[in-house]
Amino acid sequence: MSNRELAKNLIDQISDAKLLYVIAYLQGAAVPEEMPNTETIASMEELENGGGTLFTGSTEALFTELMEE
Repeated sequence: MSNRELAKNLIDQISDAKLLYVIAYLQGAAVPEEMPNTETIASMEELENGGGTLFTGSTEALFTELMEE
């Protein structure tokens, strides 16, 4: 039995009250994953190629540094 067939058989055993939760989950699972935009892809490629900046401080210090730029 395939996973799809098993899922269909199990759905028939779920009460109507609980089926609402299953439907909500399935709707979320059926949505295709979002693709990152070009800027994000370029940033990831930069990091993979050894670029980028490493920050090792507090969040407060990071935001202070970003505000200075």
